[in-house]
Amino acid sequence: MSSHGRLLIIGGAASFGLLARFVALAGGPAARIVVIATASAAPADAEAEHLKAFTALGAGEVVPLRLTTRAEANRHQPALQEATGIFFTGGDQERITSVIGGTATDSLLQTLVAAGDVVLAGTSAGAAVMSGTMIAEGDAPGVSRASVRTAPGLEFLPGVLIDQHFAERGRVNRLLSAVALYPHELGLGIDEDTAILTDGDRFEVLGSGAVTVVDAGAATDIRVPARGPITLAGARIHVLPAGHTFHLTGRRPVVDAPAAERGVA
Repeated sequence: MSSHGRLLIIGGAASFGLLARFVALAGGPAARIVVIATASAAPADAEAEHLKAFTALGAGEVVPLRLTTRAEANRHQPALQEATGIFFTGGDQERITSVIGGTATDSLLQTLVAAGDVVLAGTSAGAAVMSGTMIAEGDAPGVSRASVRTAPGLEFLPGVLIDQHFAERGRVNRLLSAVALYPHELGLGIDEDTAILTDGDRFEVLGSGAVTVVDAGAATDIRVPARGPITLAGARIHVLPAGHTFHLTGRRPVVDAPAAERGVA
């Protein structure tokens, strides 16, 4: 897995605690945060909500970047070049990829993240686009092809499939289905008010819920028929609450308990 910049990927419904962590990572009073609400059906409302929240949390400067067409996304974006933090809001993830994917804005974001010049965050739909293969939708019962639809993402974090609102919306079936279809990818199901913070080839879990990791690398049998249930035998599943770390390259969690559970101050 290639190296990447620092990403804060939130499963939706972020508390002020997670948003405060983003502001701190972006520089606190020195932060220059750009909010991209392309995913939202009401971008002005989403921009106003996040501008108010980030300002209240002490960010030095918060500006919206309205991108609703590919022509806009192919223009020069000085706000991004000056940013220390960039935040994708929730909504419809395919709005983000259809407007931004492959544009000059996409290329600039990739360059900034790879260089470590910004912290890039996304919640809900803004989390889904972080992977190369993106979970677009799916709510059929069972583990099958019909349970998930995928599409190309923006690939800020390669080698993973990201699902959000995971526990709250009962999305284990569609994540298992996606991993069976793409067994070379790690499945990451992120609960609401929960995030992963990447650092090199590992991530730390933050927030009040957990991250469910599905790894089909060790599976002994995978069968994906055109119709009917999928066979997925021998896959590994890890459920990691806040404080736990996972190594992406080694596909393994750090099994030591978080400090709070060990009674360490």
